[in-house]
Amino acid sequence: MGAVDRRAGMATGRIVALDLARTGALGAMALFHFVYDLEMFGFAAPGTTMLPGWRWLAYLTAGSFLFLVGMGLWLGHGRGIRWRGFWRRLAKIAAAALVITAATWVAFPEAFVFFGILHSIAVASLLGLAVLRLPVVVLVALGGAVMALPQVVRFAVFDAPWFWWTGLQATGVRAVDYVPVFPWFGPVLFGIAVAKLMERAGLWVRLAAWQAGPVARALAVPGRHSLLVYLLHQPVLIALVWLATLF
Repeated sequence: MGAVDRRAGMATGRIVALDLARTGALGAMALFHFVYDLEMFGFAAPGTTMLPGWRWLAYLTAGSFLFLVGMGLWLGHGRGIRWRGFWRRLAKIAAAALVITAATWVAFPEAFVFFGILHSIAVASLLGLAVLRLPVVVLVALGGAVMALPQVVRFAVFDAPWFWWTGLQATGVRAVDYVPVFPWFGPVLFGIAVAKLMERAGLWVRLAAWQAGPVARALAVPGRHSLLVYLLHQPVLIALVWLATLF
């Protein structure tokens, strides 16, 4: 549920509301990928997921995941970095990212995931620790700058493939899932800033004390296991759509 450390003024443990937010992001992600799979198998018109509405859903979903990463970083390490837990979580995310890269290399060798959402979360987690202590106004300004930079200027020096993780290269990149540091570290910075403001307002303490009912607790389960859900949802969806082709 989430305990309360009243002396520090911060919530500790699981916060159901935060898990519910993760569940919502997972649901949006699954919806987009389901439509993508329908398009891949010919049940939806080619280019469906490239339409503005679906593209915005993908952008907002990725942004919400990274925003929640920023919030989680502050909740987990705002009163002092818990290195053992941090490295354990980072190792899980990095391993899962490598699995995604290997799997998509086999399935889509010309557009495999070399820096997707999990890769971005791993790097953002490291970068986020370096800025946890910055004032809120600086975090917001820095987040805006991170998001704006690739829209304003790009650099040919970053065109080499080993720099594509930055998102600042002058040439386009073809990949199934591509979430580079610029602009996607921006939502993480915003998440840290909002988490700090919520702490000052005492909102985390209130959320931790919320006695969620059975329905809310059930809906929060996917959010508690978001990494596992992320890894399993596409194989399940692809299998279901493939089975539909047999009838």
